[in-house]
Amino acid sequence: MQIVDRRLNPKSKSLGNRQRFLRRAKAEIREAIRDSLKSRKVSEAEGAEKVTIRSKSLREPNFSLGRTTGARDYVLPGNEEYRVGDQIPKPQGGGGGRGNQGSPDGEGQDEFTFTLTKEEFLDLFFDDLKLPNLIKVRLKDLKAPKFVRAGFTSDGPPARLSRTRTMRKSLGRRLALHRPSLSDIEALEAELRTAEEEVPPDEAKVSALRTKIEHKQRLRRTIAYIDPLDLQYSRFERVPKPTTQAVMFCLMDASASMTEPLKDLAKRFFMLLHVFLSRYYREVHLVFIRHTSTASEVDEETFFRGTETGGTVISTALDEMLKVVRDRYSPADWNIYAAQASDGDNFHDDMPRSLELLSKEVLPICQYFAYIETTHGERFNDSVETPVWHGYAEIVRTRKNFAMRRVASPEDIFPVFHELFSANAVTT
Repeated sequence: MQIVDRRLNPKSKSLGNRQRFLRRAKAEIREAIRDSLKSRKVSEAEGAEKVTIRSKSLREPNFSLGRTTGARDYVLPGNEEYRVGDQIPKPQGGGGGRGNQGSPDGEGQDEFTFTLTKEEFLDLFFDDLKLPNLIKVRLKDLKAPKFVRAGFTSDGPPARLSRTRTMRKSLGRRLALHRPSLSDIEALEAELRTAEEEVPPDEAKVSALRTKIEHKQRLRRTIAYIDPLDLQYSRFERVPKPTTQAVMFCLMDASASMTEPLKDLAKRFFMLLHVFLSRYYREVHLVFIRHTSTASEVDEETFFRGTETGGTVISTALDEMLKVVRDRYSPADWNIYAAQASDGDNFHDDMPRSLELLSKEVLPICQYFAYIETTHGERFNDSVETPVWHGYAEIVRTRKNFAMRRVASPEDIFPVFHELFSANAVTT
């Protein structure tokens, strides 16, 4: 099989050469991306990125003659030291390779800087990320039948009759069997009437025309216009198609205790999560739930830019999530995932109910639940536990599908996100 790539090259670029370069220098580029992410804003997650790699990674293997081995002839014009046939001693020391150290006259080797496109950056950043346990174990081998076209057949329901192909086959059969047309018979009948009107009539000619007309009419009656063999019906086959539908719940604390910097951290994490899921898992539905002392399902715009505030009651968000699951996403048919962002504060009397809902109702139906605690200053310390962190710490020790991390600044978001969704840490 031959494949012809007819994609247009980008302006002033060779697409094939660029792809080969990215494959060869992939390790160096990914390392450069990790370094650049420390200062990169999450809001720029879908933008291009300028990266710098060492020129060492651009070298290609090559063969050359060793200076310390073998024999070769030299021409040394104008020398007064050697004559024809003299043997010159080989140089001592290294093999003559070039180094990348600075030289006394200021010459050296520069680093190589280039710009990754949006698609190339996201491909490299999300290369080793994966939504944990995307397919349930008991649904891993489940196949849903999908009907695809598989040509035509001679029988089937009337609704699938292909009129065009049926008439085409009928025409071919009638031409092959020489079925006379109605105009041919009418022409013979006109000729017969003319012969009968002649005086005196030519009996032999009239008899021959009548015999010919009867033969044509008999052929026309015998050879049907449309025969059952001509019928063509569209044929469909069942092709097994894996079913991997999932829903991702995004829960965020929007209470007064969540200051604008903390809300910004939570928003950035969900923005990155949204880019990741939308890019790699198109069958994943997203549900956004904001909560204060009450919780409600909102659209993406309201989730990121809503202005309402209030107290903090986490159980309301968990109740709302369970309500949405009961209404639209049955655990028997959907793989359920959730990510929660909070500053760690919660109404004291609500913690027992929140922990009970999470451990007994939410986690049993979830494939994965990630908790991100946005914090700053002295609170970014494992020895200082917020009420939510302290309560969730008891659950994380007993539940493998539950994970929690802390984020204190924008540069922490990428590493934490990478740690939560790293393919190397996923077990299915």
